[in-house]
This record gives sequence, C-alpha cells and structure tokens, in this order.
Amino acid sequence: MNPAIPPFCNYLYEKTSIGGMRPVQIVRQDKDCPAAHRFLRQNAEGCHGGARFLRQNAEGCHGETRILRQNAEGRHALRGAAAAGRAVFAPNLRDGLAATAKNAYYCGNENEMRRGIVLFVVAVLGAAARPAEPAAAAAAARPLDERLSEATLRLDYIFSGTDKTCEIAVDELSRLEGWAGRRTHMAEVPLRGNGQVCMTAAASGDTLYRMSFSTLFQEWQATEEATTTRKAFENVFLVPMPSVEARITVRLFDFHGNVSSEMKHVVKPGDILIRPVGSETTPHEWIWKGGKDLDSNLDAEHRIDLAIVAEGYTEEEMDLFMADAREAMSSLWAHEPFGSLKEKFNIVCVKSPSMETNVSVPRRKLWKDTAVGSHFDTFYSDRYLTTLNLFRLHDILAGIPYEHIIILANTNTYGGGGIYNSYTLTTAHHPGFRPVVVHEFGHSFAGLADEYYYDDQYEEQYYPDTEPWEQNITTMKDFSSKWEDMVGMKFSNQESAIEWRGKKADPGTVTVGTYEGGGYQSKGVWRGSLDCRMNTNSYPAFCPVCQRAIGRMIEFYTVEID
Repeated sequence: MNPAIPPFCNYLYEKTSIGGMRPVQIVRQDKDCPAAHRFLRQNAEGCHGGARFLRQNAEGCHGETRILRQNAEGRHALRGAAAAGRAVFAPNLRDGLAATAKNAYYCGNENEMRRGIVLFVVAVLGAAARPAEPAAAAAAARPLDERLSEATLRLDYIFSGTDKTCEIAVDELSRLEGWAGRRTHMAEVPLRGNGQVCMTAAASGDTLYRMSFSTLFQEWQATEEATTTRKAFENVFLVPMPSVEARITVRLFDFHGNVSSEMKHVVKPGDILIRPVGSETTPHEWIWKGGKDLDSNLDAEHRIDLAIVAEGYTEEEMDLFMADAREAMSSLWAHEPFGSLKEKFNIVCVKSPSMETNVSVPRRKLWKDTAVGSHFDTFYSDRYLTTLNLFRLHDILAGIPYEHIIILANTNTYGGGGIYNSYTLTTAHHPGFRPVVVHEFGHSFAGLADEYYYDDQYEEQYYPDTEPWEQNITTMKDFSSKWEDMVGMKFSNQESAIEWRGKKADPGTVTVGTYEGGGYQSKGVWRGSLDCRMNTNSYPAFCPVCQRAIGRMIEFYTVEID
C-alpha cells in the first residue's frame, strides 16, 4: 500500500490493475473514461464519496451509474437517467444525451428516450449538488425496485428461421420464488451481446431490467446448413418478476449490430397462465459460499451464483461428479482474476442423474439417455459439445439459486462449448479438462471471443465496418473502446496477480499489442496478446486484456462486500 496514493487508488492497484500499473496511470490511460483524471484532481481532497466514484470509473465506468443513481434517488433518477444505461458513463453531456437515446432505442421505448434525456441532465446536476452516499451503505443488500418482487420470471422462447430469417415466439412463462440475479446495474448491460431482453414498466416506460446474451440459433445461422434448412431452438431467460404490468422486448442483432428480429409482449403479474414452480428441487450441494463456512447462510445478494450441473452421471456416479466439480472450481481459482475475486462467487453442484453413463457422440453412432441430452458434433463440428434442451436444463435448476451454469459431461471425448449468458458445457475426463472448462467459462460468463482462427471459415462473423462487442478482439473500427490504452504495456508475474501455470515455462514478460488473427478469422481481426487461455489450451493464463474484461464483468454483477 502506497501511503502517498489515496485509499481508493490503493484499491485499484490491489483489485484491478493488471501488470502492476500505478493507479494514477490507470486513471489517465482509461480511454473509456477521460473525465476520470479530472475528477481525481478536483475531488481527491475531502470528497469521500468521490473515492467510490473514481474507483468504479477506472474499472469500466460502471460506478458512475451507481453514484448518480444513489445521489438522485430523491428525484427518481433511478427510474430515468440511471435506467438509460450508458448515458451516465459518458465523458460529457453531448455524449450522454446520445447514449441515453441509444439505450432507450434498444429497449424499444420512445417515451423513455425523451424522459431519459431530461432526467439525465437532472441527475448530473443533482449529483453535483448532493454529497455521495457513504461507501458502507452500498455494502448493504440492495432492495429491488418497488415494481419488482423477490421472485423470478422465467421466459421460455422459441427462435426459429434460416440463415436470413428469424421468428421469435413465446413458449411459456413461469414464476419461481426468490431472485438470485444481480441487484446492481439493473437497467444496463455490460456488453451488447448478440441479443438483448429489456423489461419496462407498462405505465411509465421506465426500464426495470436488461440483459444481453448470445444463442446457438444465431451461431447456426452462420452455417451452410442454415442456407437450405429451417430450424427451431429453445432459449430461456431469467428476469425479476414484475409486480406491475410490464412489457418485454426481445431483440436479436446481426453481425453488423443491426436489429435482425424483434418481438414484444406484455406480462401481467396476475396472469393465471404464468406457471408457478413448486419448491421441490434437484438434489444439490454447495461447495463454495464466497469463502465462508459452508454451513453459513447463503449470501446470494452480493455474490454471483454459479451452478455446476451433472450430465452423463448415473445415481451411482455422483461422488465422481462432486470430485469433478471441485476440480472445475479449482481450475477457475487458478486463473486470474477469478482467483483474487473468488469471494464474489457462490458455487452449487446440482446432482442431476442420467439413465446412462457418458454422453452422445453421433459420429460414432453413440446415443445416450442423459440429464440434458447433450451431444458432440454440433453443427457437424466434432468437438462442439452442446445441449439444445434448454427447457429441460432450467427445469433441473428450478428452485436453486443460479445465474450462470457450467455443465460437466462424464466423458473422456475431447470437446466443449460456451454461449454468453447461457451455459458452459465441457468434458470432465479428458486430459484437457482444466483449461477447457476455464476457456468455455470465459465465453459464457465474460462474453470473450475465441482468439484462434482458421483459413476456411464458411462465413465471416466480423466485418471492418463493425466493432465486435466482445472485449478481447477488434476490427480496429473503434479500437479506443477496447485495449488501445494498454498497447505497449508489459506485464510479468512480479507486477500482477497473474499466476503462470501450465505446461509452458514462465513466459516472463507479456507485451500487449495488436496481433492479427482471432474470432476464427486469419485476417481483419486482432487480439491483444500472442497467446492466451482464449487461444490455446497450453497457455497457462488469460492475457491481460481478457483479465481486465473478466474483472469488469465480475464488478458489474456484484456490489461491494465488506
């Protein structure tokens, strides 16, 4: 701890600086938040609330929303300006107004577009006039908006179409008791994703909740099969149960970020056709509660709830599953920043039995009766292990607190898959299990792209006129929104929390730069390091660019823990 640096900068150095960058360097070099350095100069003396504001800014600007929201509560800015998403991240008022309108557009709400612009200005002026809320108060459980209840609304959809068409249909709505999702940044998304769900209050148009995601359906649309065949895919999303009439907007984006399909529907909390889910649950066991005693009460409000699900394990093989689940957890903790931020997670093992051991491998004419019906050869790719049975998967998890999912397959066949905000699925008994489960979780949890590439990709997914939403690759269209501020920086294990583990020798110093090849494309896409966990199994760590992206995602989901 450097006594010459304000306390909030010490927090930055300990928790989020990758490669030993001094905290002031982080502030000055954060191109996402050029106003942050000005804030430091003006507020480092005698402004305790400012410390919290700056700390969050340097971790991806999310905290600015939180501070504006807390300071403007007396004027309902939480329902307007803060709900407008990235508007309050913007470095100046002009960009703030544009971002407000853009986020209201994503939610399909013209009223909120106008309302958000006005409330954004009110929130900025009001925040400047009022003292910040003490940091200790933020550590308390955040109550949900009064228009949300402590319950979960499960949205089951069918996405169907071809390579050029898409239809979205509601399959069923269900209500589950309890809400295990995030309680911060409710009206924001950390990444654009390939699609979004937005829930607004019908009466006011205020955004109550937003989430972003990717789907197997959209991946399939880029395959050759999609040019000749029409298919349908299950999708499930969890949102807080509204206590007032709400409107749900589901949007899918194409490879250029344009809306390719949209569907809206109304949810009435008293609707008799919303199926209540009972209290009976699949047998499960907690193996991690934020580092606290496993007999202690579960703190789901401050932590990210991760469920590890058994696939291809019979009733008699549950001890084996539990051992595999603990190895998966150990693998995550061996990678930064998961290791240093593991207290922000809860992990529960869900003992879903299969009728048969192992999982299906179609190319070998091997079909098994398993818990979620997973199989290799997805899209005719040998290694791609997925499940199309998302309704069944979420039925298994009903009644158990969860936000993110890892499915362990009881097989020694190599493969896996990870879909952003859907699930990770990976083989548990191949020698590559440990790096693969971490790699796939990088996809499903942090929305990281694959950094490897081919020369025979059927259809490109990244184009020079569009910046990818994934944080670890770039087309250079908007490089300043990625790791431009890190280029040329050198990182070593003496200067960072990176633990270099694995088959390769200590790489010594890693230099962040722009290395062509990534996102399956050999040309026109760049990554930040020569090698990374998102590139090869042999490399022992996430690169600095991915580490920062994961750290920001963890902070987005969690509130401060004392």
